Amino acid sequence: MAHFYLLSVFLSLLLSFSPSLSSNSEGNALHALRSRLVDPTNALQSWDPALVNPCTWFHVVCDSNSHVTRLDLGNSNISGTLGPELGQLKHLKYLELYRNDIGGKIPKELGNLKNLVSMDMYGNKFEGEIPKSFAKLKSLIFLRLNNNKLSGSIPRELTTLKELKVFDVSNNDLCGTIPVDGPFASFPMESFVNNRLNGPELKGLVPYDFGC
Repeated sequence: MAHFYLLSVFLSLLLSFSPSLSSNSEGNALHALRSRLVDPTNALQSWDPALVNPCTWFHVVCDSNSHVTRLDLGNSNISGTLGPELGQLKHLKYLELYRNDIGGKIPKELGNLKNLVSMDMYGNKFEGEIPKSFAKLKSLIFLRLNNNKLSGSIPRELTTLKELKVFDVSNNDLCGTIPVDGPFASFPMESFVNNRLNGPELKGLVPYDFGC
């Protein structure tokens, strides 16, 4: 009986601490992001790694369980790169990094953010390919990557994103053809202009990455 009581107490303590442990993990991920960024206007000054809970930091929004659900860093005059640590923000729904000076490749680990609804990273200097791992973002509605330096073809895996309503990759250096399946059947051509794309995919006639 005593062993059962001790076990119950232990489980209660573990459950009571779990939100803090989660918040600490998310805080570590955000602090790792801060270490990769140049922040001349001190937009991230409140991101203190000594605080267990990042929910008090500016530009960070949490839910009632202290999970980070939104990262608002649009128009923040920051530069640098992103790292794989962002993939640890498992509860993130909104990733807003638009109109900054962030470069480098987009980490494939962002495909782990399975609760993500909106990813706005337009107006930066991202380069390399659009990660195929984005196909795992089944809740994604908005994906705006326009006005960067992205190259390669548009991953055909993205045609499986049934909830996707807005997709913009204009003003990059993408090549190949434009997907026509799934949500891509309804996206306007303005979403693809000013690339090296060869128009809509002609199935069975040319490879989808024709011209890359």
